[in-house]
Amino acid sequence: MGRDGLTGTLGLPPGSVNAAGGCRAAAAAYAARMTFSLLGHCSRTGQFGAACTTSSIGIGARVPFLAARLGGVLTQHRTDPRLGPRGVELLRSGCTAQETIDALVASTPDHGWRQLAAIDGAGRTAHFHGARMKPAHAEAHGQGCVAIGNIMASERVPQAMVDAFLASPDAPLAERLLLALQAGEDAGGEGRPLVSAALLVVAGESFPFVDLRADRDPAPIAALRGMWADYAPLAEEYVARAVRPNQARGG
Repeated sequence: MGRDGLTGTLGLPPGSVNAAGGCRAAAAAYAARMTFSLLGHCSRTGQFGAACTTSSIGIGARVPFLAARLGGVLTQHRTDPRLGPRGVELLRSGCTAQETIDALVASTPDHGWRQLAAIDGAGRTAHFHGARMKPAHAEAHGQGCVAIGNIMASERVPQAMVDAFLASPDAPLAERLLLALQAGEDAGGEGRPLVSAALLVVAGESFPFVDLRADRDPAPIAALRGMWADYAPLAEEYVARAVRPNQARGG
């Protein structure tokens, strides 16, 4: 995902900096961050969701952007989080997924560094790979889903994610997204340890139905699955507390 967030020695391991210029070497070693992600739509519930993971911290704040009933955008590789809200607004204006991607690319001078994907309210998908992206990168599209990845150990990762997502159409969308994320790792993922993972789902309200993030974890996908197992029985109740407080349980 590029050098997002690197300032001075922040985030570098102990002992990686020395007086002989080790800071530059250590920063270079940390520069090649990879990411694989999937956007998906559940035609049964109308929910949209995204699952993503990377070898740097904080993916949930920088890569997936969704809006209920509209769809969403993924922005990664030398990540520019400004493109996410901009993409959602394009979808809100009536743009299709392809029109949204085309508009983002046309309005972004540094698009050569970017990797993007979008899904619209009808479940149509689109993607973009910038010319300056590092290999291996790839994409895969399926019915109501799109997966993208960069700096991966295998170009098979996105297709494995799509196949896993489509294999369980009756499962909750969050579960399908997590299955896709695990399939991506099982298909090769990357050569570096993953550090963060995120699961985002929107339903009918302006706030997320699910927004879970694992950061600085040695097994972020497994941690995310554990969070979802705890959160799943409560998800509907949390919505009820917001929109039907007189009928909700708990505090």
